[in-house]
Amino acid sequence: MTAGRNRLTPWYIGLAVIVVAAAYTGYQLFIVGCAAPTIPKLGVVLVMPAVYLVLMYLTLTSQE
Repeated sequence: MTAGRNRLTPWYIGLAVIVVAAAYTGYQLFIVGCAAPTIPKLGVVLVMPAVYLVLMYLTLTSQE
């Protein structure tokens, strides 16, 4: 008998990748310096990854 795999494992891996990418992007935008306004910076670092994670979570939990 094989042990069942956690269905959310791809979500956890995606979460780790997105957190690393958002941290690196945030570092580049805020610490190194970028001439873009603050609102688009926050959208790139916070809103876009959050929307992607929610959609990915909904997709993975709706599968049977």
